[in-house]
Amino acid sequence: MQIEKNGLPLEGVRVIEFTHMVMGPTCGMILADLGAEVIKIEPPEGDKTRKLPGLGMGFFRTFNRNKKSVVLDVHTPSGLASIKSLIEQSDVILENFRPGLMEKLGLGYTAVKTMNPRIIYVSHKGFLPGPYENRLALDEVVQNMAGLTYMTGPIGRPLRAGTSVNDIMGGMFGAIGVLAALRERDRTGEGQEIQSALFENCCFLSAQHMAQAEMSGEIPPPFPSRVSAWSVYDTFEVAEGQQLFIGAVSDKQFQTLCDVIHRPDLANDPALATNAQRVEVRPSLVAKLADSVRHFEIEDLCQKLERAGLPYAKVVRPDQLLQDEHLLRSGGLVPIQTETNETANAVLLPLTMGGRRPGVRRPLPKIGEHTQEVMNALNP
Repeated sequence: MQIEKNGLPLEGVRVIEFTHMVMGPTCGMILADLGAEVIKIEPPEGDKTRKLPGLGMGFFRTFNRNKKSVVLDVHTPSGLASIKSLIEQSDVILENFRPGLMEKLGLGYTAVKTMNPRIIYVSHKGFLPGPYENRLALDEVVQNMAGLTYMTGPIGRPLRAGTSVNDIMGGMFGAIGVLAALRERDRTGEGQEIQSALFENCCFLSAQHMAQAEMSGEIPPPFPSRVSAWSVYDTFEVAEGQQLFIGAVSDKQFQTLCDVIHRPDLANDPALATNAQRVEVRPSLVAKLADSVRHFEIEDLCQKLERAGLPYAKVVRPDQLLQDEHLLRSGGLVPIQTETNETANAVLLPLTMGGRRPGVRRPLPKIGEHTQEVMNALNP
């Protein structure tokens, strides 16, 4: 395939996606955003995430842009034959079904490799090979298993992260594996199997705390009870009950903060001259700072902190991000046509390439919208 000089980096790469929910679709979305032709294989009734309620409502819309939808029933001889024809003319397969299902269908890596030795086959799993590999996993399951809920909530009250962190990161690691495997295939001419797993992903997230435990010989306390490395790294209540995070992670920043909130007594106290000294008396210091900032209007204090060059952040809800000035003006939030022909918002990949943001190139696919197009384009 001829690739334009200013085209996307993965143009000419065909990906077959057998995925649902978040992990596998995230991997496919990343590859699609980077220019790959991603063909999402759906059952006749469509991907179940198209109709999830509640917290799952946004799954399909968020993780399935820039893809084509092809309906093929893998449980019929004709559907299976069509899939095998696709595989023979593709570069990458993505799957995130329960252990053993793809093998049962005759579409596991060993079988697929005989059809296409150049195929790169990515399985998004709960666990990499080992004692846990046949267990079923969910994001919340591995958050508990790998220390994340423990580190997030107060002592005795484990709390899952407020988004599908492992599913999303697992999809990211799957995409990283694809990029590396494509590069290796350029050298060897051969494909390979890649596995990305939720549990190992979450252990990677917890690795810094594992290292802390080894180095200190102590059990790391959860974040709400942590011994902070910095004296001021907290969320404060300001006027009208608004909340504002403020960080002062150096001696200079502490002096600047004291100036902003009119506390020269704290700035000039020799007992608070260094970060180490301030950490020693952190509870009482934070209480004094809280008393000083609670009467500031949030916008006024934000402006003062901005001018002073100090780290700060309002506590923002996800719905408020739809009007976020930076997200909009930087091009990170763009319109997308949904599968029902409505207009919605899409958050783009958090990167630029040559000054460009990989963006939305096609509407969200309707169920089976591209079946005939894709099948008719297969080489005989």
